[in-house]
Amino acid sequence: MTTPADLTTYVRSMIPIMDAMGVEVVEAGRNAVAARLPAGPNVNHFGTAYAGSLFTVAEVLGGLYASTSLVLEGAVPLIKSMSIDFLRPATSDVVSRATLADDVIDRVLAETAERGKSDFELVAEVTDAEGTVVARTRGLYQMRRF
Repeated sequence: MTTPADLTTYVRSMIPIMDAMGVEVVEAGRNAVAARLPAGPNVNHFGTAYAGSLFTVAEVLGGLYASTSLVLEGAVPLIKSMSIDFLRPATSDVVSRATLADDVIDRVLAETAERGKSDFELVAEVTDAEGTVVARTRGLYQMRRF
């Protein structure tokens, strides 16, 4: 396992736009991961969070699992498709959070070890500083061995 601070450093170095956006990993557990997006550099011309930034802070969660529970040498989770529902404007920092159940983690690791790939779904909620859900995503990821 790695710490949220370690993952923040790693993500920002591997994906430079995450550094520019100020994305910070705030939870990095076996089952749950979360990332914070500051309002500052991610505000649009209406004074609310830019839609692309909200999408990005939710999409990155799938990749965080490669350092927490979907750890298999030579394999990484990749995004295949993702949908987002924008529910409310966000005018503050936001946190996106997702969870994976133990049985899903075990299945994905076993299938990837056996067949070289495995699909899984990841649902994320993006909440503002008051705890209001401002967006929800549903992503189809694939753990793939290279």
